[in-house]
Amino acid sequence: MQQEQTLSTTIKPTAGGSKALRDRLVLLGLMALLIIGLLGAAAATGWSETLHQIQKLSLWQVCALLALSLMNYGLRGLRWHLFAKRLGLDLSLMANMRHFLGGFAMTVTPGRVGELVRMRWIRRETGWAVERTAPLVLVDRASDLAAMAVLLAGALLLSTSKIAGGVPVTLLALLAAFIATRPALLAWCARLGYQTTGKAPRLFSKVRRAARALEPFSQGGTLFQGSLLAFIGWLAEGLAFYLLLAWMGADVSASTAIAIFLFSTLAGGLTGAPGGVGGAEAAMIALLSLEGVPLALSLPATAIIRLTTLWFAIVIGLIIFPIAERISKRVQT
Repeated sequence: MQQEQTLSTTIKPTAGGSKALRDRLVLLGLMALLIIGLLGAAAATGWSETLHQIQKLSLWQVCALLALSLMNYGLRGLRWHLFAKRLGLDLSLMANMRHFLGGFAMTVTPGRVGELVRMRWIRRETGWAVERTAPLVLVDRASDLAAMAVLLAGALLLSTSKIAGGVPVTLLALLAAFIATRPALLAWCARLGYQTTGKAPRLFSKVRRAARALEPFSQGGTLFQGSLLAFIGWLAEGLAFYLLLAWMGADVSASTAIAIFLFSTLAGGLTGAPGGVGGAEAAMIALLSLEGVPLALSLPATAIIRLTTLWFAIVIGLIIFPIAERISKRVQT
């Protein structure tokens, strides 16, 4: 009950007019700051060379980057549908895709908490309380973590990249993904942690509740299937980064490019900044520099891949968000 009240309190203001306006202003502000920062850094390296690198891309190449991103979103949306069905939600594929993609509009809210608006739409259309649908968010994140950790580990094994700390970070991510996708093990770790420390009872209690929430998805290979869909989706975006670098003339292998993309994405998420803005870009530019990619190339490459992944997803979300809001109100139970 306390969890439902907490989540409901979070969701309702998000759906309100003033909060929605604030989220949009935050989005515009973050994008403006990102563009100003990248343009400023580009100016420091020389406008002519930076523009020259961007002009190397043709329209079909930009479309190819967007298509690979769409592949990622589509596969992860299909995973959301798979998890929703396993939970027992009687919603069509179209409805689940609408909820999943529409939630991207809130990606830049702190901690991506705004994405819980999906639970609000589901509650309207099915009558299910937030407490019953909240496990969808948890399993969605756990599945992403598992897929990205395995893909990053594979990319690092095949790469000669100089990513500092890449191996320990990957091992930690793999360990976290392994535990997070095994409810019984997660519950055991929570019990052991509390028995060992005797502290933070609320934290360990939340972990045990999370483990119980994940139990329905551990049956029938659902978690494995969902993680496989996420694996292919994130691989598509990693390949997009490799193609972009190749088209711009950077001598970086596919495995190294994928490793840099995933490591930077995870690093950006660890900063706690909405959408990982700032942290992911800084990590990407730094890692490309370690691979000998000049700043005049790494800056536009970073800007373009973020625009065709993160910001492209947000644009899709902003388009679908009002549609999802209107439909959910019309069919409200």
